[in-house]
Parts: sequence; structure tokens; C-alpha cells
Amino acid sequence: MPKIKLNGGDAVVEYTDNHPNLLIALENENIEVNYHCREGFCGACRCKLVSGEVVYNLEPLAFVRKGEILLCCSQPTSDIEIIVE
Repeated sequence: MPKIKLNGGDAVVEYTDNHPNLLIALENENIEVNYHCREGFCGACRCKLVSGEVVYNLEPLAFVRKGEILLCCSQPTSDIEIIVE
């Protein structure tokens, strides 16, 4: 199971197959993150990917720069570290 490290701290969330995307995995751990559409259209859940790899369930329509991901439509394929505002 991939692990999600947040904001350079010690907090780690385990990502399981029960989570369809990173946004839901974080919400299940009571971690508040920005979101709006939940489908990759708006970009509100954009965060910085410090390390690791993700895949998109659906290709996002919102603009995503290199080094950024959308939590609502991605899943980790390895341990990742992200910075969430």
C-alpha cells in the first residue's frame, strides 16, 4: 500500500484499494483539503507533488503544471509526498 506524506511533516496516510482517489483517502483521515468539482474540471484540489508517482483515473481538464497533481482524480503508484495548502 502506498503511503502519503503531507507537507513535509511526520503525518503519513496509507492509501488502500478502498479509496478511488487521493482526495477521498485524505478526507477519510479527516484531513481538510480544498476541492470543488471532484472531477478534474476546476483545479481547486491542485497540490504540489514533491516525490513519487501518480496515475489519473480520468485525464483532468483543469490546467496542471509539472510537479502538480489534482487530488480528486489521481491515485498513487508509489509512496508520495505532497504539499497541500
